[in-house]
Amino acid sequence: MYDGKRVLIIDQLNLFFRNYIVNPSLSINGAPIGGLKGCFQSIQKVCRESKPDVIFICWDGPGGSKKRSLLKKDYKSGRKPIRLNRNVRNLSNEQESENKFWQQARVVEYYNHVPVIQFMFDSTEADDIIAYLAQCKELENAEKIIFSSDKDFFQLLGSKTVQYRPVQKEVLNQRTIIDKFDVHPSNFAMARAMVGDKSDNIDGIPGLGLKTVAKRFPFLRESKPATFDDIISHSSEMMKESKIAAYQKVLENEDLLKRNYRMMQLYSPMLDIKSKKLVRETLGAPDMSFNKTELIKMMMKDGFGEINFIELFQHFNRIAIDNR
Repeated sequence: MYDGKRVLIIDQLNLFFRNYIVNPSLSINGAPIGGLKGCFQSIQKVCRESKPDVIFICWDGPGGSKKRSLLKKDYKSGRKPIRLNRNVRNLSNEQESENKFWQQARVVEYYNHVPVIQFMFDSTEADDIIAYLAQCKELENAEKIIFSSDKDFFQLLGSKTVQYRPVQKEVLNQRTIIDKFDVHPSNFAMARAMVGDKSDNIDGIPGLGLKTVAKRFPFLRESKPATFDDIISHSSEMMKESKIAAYQKVLENEDLLKRNYRMMQLYSPMLDIKSKKLVRETLGAPDMSFNKTELIKMMMKDGFGEINFIELFQHFNRIAIDNR
């Protein structure tokens, strides 16, 4: 069903918050709608550039990743609150919070009327849904585009999977990751497990950055997935020849490395059996209908003003027709 098709997989919360923060759009009544309107502006742009045949929308579920939180209680803690674009910050903190959740919920409602497939599961991150889609058998012969600025997806890039990073305005593939970091995507999670991720409050091995990891563990450039034994044995052997601090640090932090890898790897997504089954069933019988009339009514009700989405509506219409 999806063989040879171009599939766009959107990290939706990443997309929503980026627009919520930077898009200054106001409704005709003066209410902030940058997150809501900006999502459709962004999707119109990426559809114009990539012309996808199918669009998947992946949301973070309520509660975040329960499994990762069990591995590290303060996972993702300490993040700064998501705030409105400073040019339209004319609301109290309570009003701003209410507006943010209204916009987010409204995006879900809008998507229910367009030919996209939405996924959201309790206690599950969008990362795991995206990773499952990128690697599932049903889409193995599809051309997949991951739409997100998140580095977590570098590990998934391959012959049929690329990543479009809207903030950086770049398209990355397997080759660009190897050239840029000297690490193969199949080993990128292992490299990042050593470095950690401050944005997710995952502490790395002290003193190690990606450049150091690539230099001290050159086999990570190869496509063969490295194991913990490979990392530890290489460090032990190199310590016999030199006293380079990086190897000593790895040996001292083996447990940290293993915990980080379990949290950061997406090769085996943290998606339960029930959720995987639902994804497969949805892929087998997707609803690709497009209710343009209802969508325009919602946009007018929410004060969009002029509706400048002709290109997007044309693309949605093509997707709906092609997938009947």
